[in-house]
Amino acid sequence: MMKFDVFCEIQKAFPWNGGDEAGLFREILAQAKAAEAAGFETWWQVEHHGAPEFSYSSAPEVVLTAIAMTTTRLRVGHAGVLAPFNINTPLRVAERAATLDVLSGGRLELGLAKSGGKEWETFGVNPDTARDQVRDAMHMIPRMWTEKEFSWTSADYHVPPREVVPKPLQQPHPRLWQTCGSPDSFYMAGEMGVGALGTTLLSPVAFLGQMLREHDRGLADCKVPAGKLVNPQKGCFTFVHLAESRAQAIANGAAWSALWYVNAAPVVFKVPRRVWYDMIKAGLHPNSARDTAALAERDPNETKIEPDDPPVVVVLKRMAMGETISHDEAHEVLEPLDSVVIGDPAHCVEKMRGYEAIGADRMMCLMQFGSIPHAAVLKSFELVGQHLLPAFSGAELVR
Repeated sequence: MMKFDVFCEIQKAFPWNGGDEAGLFREILAQAKAAEAAGFETWWQVEHHGAPEFSYSSAPEVVLTAIAMTTTRLRVGHAGVLAPFNINTPLRVAERAATLDVLSGGRLELGLAKSGGKEWETFGVNPDTARDQVRDAMHMIPRMWTEKEFSWTSADYHVPPREVVPKPLQQPHPRLWQTCGSPDSFYMAGEMGVGALGTTLLSPVAFLGQMLREHDRGLADCKVPAGKLVNPQKGCFTFVHLAESRAQAIANGAAWSALWYVNAAPVVFKVPRRVWYDMIKAGLHPNSARDTAALAERDPNETKIEPDDPPVVVVLKRMAMGETISHDEAHEVLEPLDSVVIGDPAHCVEKMRGYEAIGADRMMCLMQFGSIPHAAVLKSFELVGQHLLPAFSGAELVR
């Protein structure tokens, strides 16, 4: 059985220039209600700072609290808390998360992320210690939730003996997850006994399947889990937009919005565009480039179209150079990609079969992205509930 979740960035494609921010947040709350009505399992909220060209989700725990207060069943997930200590200290993460678990009636899912790019610059994060701090936080937080008194002393973090309150409602504690973008991070999540939250962007489903096997390998090597329970689940992020017909999906601009998203992401993660495109061309996850120093030596702003560029890279480069890409052209380019789930219900069910085949336990559906109209997003939630959820509710997972 593959469950369906929502992944939310809270975004509007530029040029938006701030616009009606209050209206944007009202739309998000309405979409959360629609997600619950459609039968989605969990609403995952991302965390980004200083990135108006990409995300207005700078206070995700506040948004998740608002969602929890206006729903009754929908679980609320943080994917993920930016865990380097300069951004969020483990103690504050534990306190805020436990409070949300209590207020939501025990509906919290907690994921941690290493982050990078602009966020590291904004908060003065040391890249050499970021991954170790994620690991340490993953071990500290469940101890803070379950021990009467907690203390910690290390080179970069110190907590004297303290009773951390409140304690979460879920016992022994909420499920733990790690956002993953490289083989090492997938293995690390498994080795700590926490769930993996992976993304495709435009990389093939088979590539993500290879990453999920790294999570399996880590789970097999897990000796001492970070928490009191092992979470073996695997969540997969992708673009999802259902419309009543292919023509309507095109008119809604979903494929164009997905291309916009992929071109906007390098600004946040500070991956040179040339490297970003090269990784997509190679069938890899673009975020892997953050750990690929050799590629980063290329001209970061180069968008020259090369003879061996696949159609999707050509269109991304043309969009980056300011060319107008029609909704029809965007759809024609993205439709063949097995990772992108955009179109009529029957087409999208078949696309989702690929994720089922690689062993995805949870589909983290990005539904609100780019410039898709709010009404079309709400309709997409309805159609997912009518067509995708029933199609996979009793399916046997293929591992």
